[in-house]
Amino acid sequence: MAGCLTRIIILGLVDQIRRWRLVQQGLSSGKKRRTSTDGGVLGVMDSSLIVRGLLYLGFGLGMFGLFFGVRDIDSRVAEAVVILICGLAIFHLNHQQSAGKNGNVLLVFGGILIHLWVVKLVWGVALRSDLGEHYEFLVIPIALAPMVHSVLLGQRAGVYSSVFVSLFGALTIPSDDRWAFFAISLFCGLTSVFATKRVSKRGRLLRAGFWVGVMALLVDLIFAKISVSDLQMLSGESWAIFGKACLIALSTGLLTGLFVGGVLPLLEGLFGLTTEISWLELSDLNHPLLRKMQIEAPGTFHHSLIVASLAESAAEAIGANAVMSRVCAYFHDIGKLNKPEYFIENQGGLNPHDGLTPTMSALIIVAHVKDGVDLAIKNKLNPRILDVIQEHHGDSLVYYFYRKAQERLQKHQVEEDHGTTDSDDLPKVDEKSFRYPGPIPQTRESGIISLADAIESASRTISKPSPSRIRALVDEIVFKRVRDGQLDATGLTMTDLTMIRKIFASTLRSMLHARIEYPKEQVEDAPSDLSRKGGKPLSAEEVEKMRRRR
Repeated sequence: MAGCLTRIIILGLVDQIRRWRLVQQGLSSGKKRRTSTDGGVLGVMDSSLIVRGLLYLGFGLGMFGLFFGVRDIDSRVAEAVVILICGLAIFHLNHQQSAGKNGNVLLVFGGILIHLWVVKLVWGVALRSDLGEHYEFLVIPIALAPMVHSVLLGQRAGVYSSVFVSLFGALTIPSDDRWAFFAISLFCGLTSVFATKRVSKRGRLLRAGFWVGVMALLVDLIFAKISVSDLQMLSGESWAIFGKACLIALSTGLLTGLFVGGVLPLLEGLFGLTTEISWLELSDLNHPLLRKMQIEAPGTFHHSLIVASLAESAAEAIGANAVMSRVCAYFHDIGKLNKPEYFIENQGGLNPHDGLTPTMSALIIVAHVKDGVDLAIKNKLNPRILDVIQEHHGDSLVYYFYRKAQERLQKHQVEEDHGTTDSDDLPKVDEKSFRYPGPIPQTRESGIISLADAIESASRTISKPSPSRIRALVDEIVFKRVRDGQLDATGLTMTDLTMIRKIFASTLRSMLHARIEYPKEQVEDAPSDLSRKGGKPLSAEEVEKMRRRR
């Protein structure tokens, strides 16, 4: 790790020296373009194997700290070692996406440790209080870590957390109650995972907490921790005990959901994660950049709305993040705000490109990607939005101006052959000058937005839309992107692309459908519904009399 830090510092100094020399020569302003890829020391730490090993070691030490003061500590420590090794191996092998980032590793194992310490503390307090026998199973926030991990990292992480907080927690519980605790913890943890599959509102966390409380009460009854045999005798005391158990179980579940909903924004900011709740909050069209786009670049704004609709439908069909696709599509073209008049959707009559060379026009078009990244960083947009802005064109070719430059060069070559002009000053047509900087799309959502953007733009050229023409257009663009290698890093399968093509064609058919020309209404008794023969407008009473006569 020290070597990596030294390398970063040296490269930074070299970059500064080069920049200083360019400034001295008048070839640079000294300012550095904002980028979202410079991780610096934090980026190195997030992928460092040394840091990951320290996190694993800290997790192991924290686990063994739980067993101080526990009876039969020798046998339980041996069991804990076996479970710990299995837990780390399963996490490393089956959760590679989370295991590859030290931030996620800290979130998973830190969450499990905090959960277990809370269980131990609450269990001890419940035993010393006058709460009642066996109510300690109901006052423990038994779904805390599984619910947090399920919402932030997905259901697989939630299931992993449910299993191992139950196994480790059972080792800290007295032997008589060990299996009952394991069953209640595992059942309630999995219930919280299933109940948080699609959390689009914070209120759903309360609903998940409610179901956790219900299941905790049910499993407690199954293991006879709460007696219901006396309920048949309609004893007031037995019903009071049962009512108290119901109240405690539901209250604990609801408080757990409430706590998770309150702590989520803090964890999202700390670990750089975004939940579906936050994506829905970001989808508000009153964002300053979107409001500015509505006023200064209305054509781009309308284009972004259609792209968002296409991307959301396709993402939902293949199981990708539909809400994130919609939000990222809203912002994918914000770079056009710097020069909106140079993009055809915002042009009225004049086209500024008519007075520019194809190379200059291509530079302006390509620059909207870098300008979009600048605006996104300046306005502190989500990092996933920045990725989509950079990737939605990949390293594809600005074909229109590239072809225009080739035609212009060929024309001047012909004129030079006839001796009518001299093309020495005409720049050569370099394909690299007409390509976007990239990178190509790296995620399924980014690939979908890339396809939706290209298809929506091309669909405007269809003069007489028909299902066959729309389908042919969609297939042509998708296959062209595949041949060009623009989707190689997205992870989209051919099955996904088939479904995406189907959704795009269906959605475009509904957007570009032809309309019926309605015949004008003929009025026989009067030259106009609203005027007399003299041209004066009719009063409301006269219009009503005319309507009744008809």
